[in-house]
Amino acid sequence: MSAINPGVYKAILRVREAYAFDIGCFLMRFLPYMNTIGTVTMLSLSGCSFFLSGLVSSVIALATFFLAPRISKLVDTYGQSRVVPWAALLNLAGVGGMVGVVALDAPEWMMFLAAVLMGCTPNPPALARTRWTYLIRSGRLGDAAPIMRTMFSYEGVLDDIGFMFSPSLSVALASAIAPPAGMLFGAAMFAAGTVLLMLSRSTEPHPGWNAEAEGAAEAAAPAKDADFAHRKSVFRTSAVVRVLFAMMLFVGAFYGVLDTGTVSFAEEMGDTTYASVVLMVSAVASMLMGFVFGMIRLKMPQYRQLVVFAVLIGCVYGTMMLIDSAPSLLIIATLGGFTYAPFLIVANATCERSVPGDQLTEAITWINAGITCGLAFGPTVAGIVVDTLGAVYSFDFGAALALAIPVTALLCFRIIKREVRDEAELNVVYASRDDA
Repeated sequence: MSAINPGVYKAILRVREAYAFDIGCFLMRFLPYMNTIGTVTMLSLSGCSFFLSGLVSSVIALATFFLAPRISKLVDTYGQSRVVPWAALLNLAGVGGMVGVVALDAPEWMMFLAAVLMGCTPNPPALARTRWTYLIRSGRLGDAAPIMRTMFSYEGVLDDIGFMFSPSLSVALASAIAPPAGMLFGAAMFAAGTVLLMLSRSTEPHPGWNAEAEGAAEAAAPAKDADFAHRKSVFRTSAVVRVLFAMMLFVGAFYGVLDTGTVSFAEEMGDTTYASVVLMVSAVASMLMGFVFGMIRLKMPQYRQLVVFAVLIGCVYGTMMLIDSAPSLLIIATLGGFTYAPFLIVANATCERSVPGDQLTEAITWINAGITCGLAFGPTVAGIVVDTLGAVYSFDFGAALALAIPVTALLCFRIIKREVRDEAELNVVYASRDDA
């Protein structure tokens, strides 16, 4: 059973102290979403081969996969204000280095050094969601606190907006003005967003705030920073994070296959603009459904929500194997878009229910790293399938990846049920803190 409340987003908008960090994190999203296609566009328009451009882009993706979770662990350990500015400087140095290599026609090996620095990216969606979770769970907002699902839906819509418009904006600026224009715009937005985030110190969660909620305030004392520095990664300690990582890997992989297959299929039809129409309609469907989903308050246990929506997204995108015409591609991509945002929202909420609040930044970053990892290998394999067999057969490969999501959820059902806490249990924990 569920209840629908169209007014739930008013609670989000009433939290004026969240405006600065939310706008900051939204601006910070531009650069990470531009990195892959923006780098390929900049390098290819500057005369580099597509092979070299793609290779540099892959290094950025791999560096982000390896470095971003570790940066987020440092953020959870020492606080956002002590880590994010330094990580942002390294990231911006990488962008500046990449632009400098192109402008000065420097040796190609310097591109790869710059690409590694660009992987030093603080994760904006994780930073924003962690701050929201801190404000809600710490009791700072009292009875005016928004519902957690609404918060995750709201942030999911911001993700979709950035994901839809950032790559196309990067390509447009690079084509219309100069090859580096798109990446420089993204870097400027990233720098401005970082400044806004750092100015919003009052909403920053301090290390160990969740330990205080559990009744162990002494664990959050500044003198105990070393203890946090030596604790294990949440990827090693949380089985649910590992399960979510695997599921997100399949999500990123099949979505990359869908993008590649759609472009190839449109080229085979002789109408390349059809691919952009399909992908845009799918993205809009996802954004709209994410917004609506935030109004729904499901009474189903969180672990069951994850399994249900995993089955839903897997089965809908699993029908990609039926694509054999332009209408079938549009219908399946659109229907899939309606399941994409709810699954991501539920996955993020499940992550929040299964890890300590003071490790949430790292945990969410690992989830995003799973998508990044999938996006790194999915299109590559799909390209081989397209070149060998044709675009239609790449959809069969994507369907198999999509069906792996519900299979993973069902195989790990006991783990998810055991480790994911319900809202009532969390309320007891945080209420006991307030009473203390």
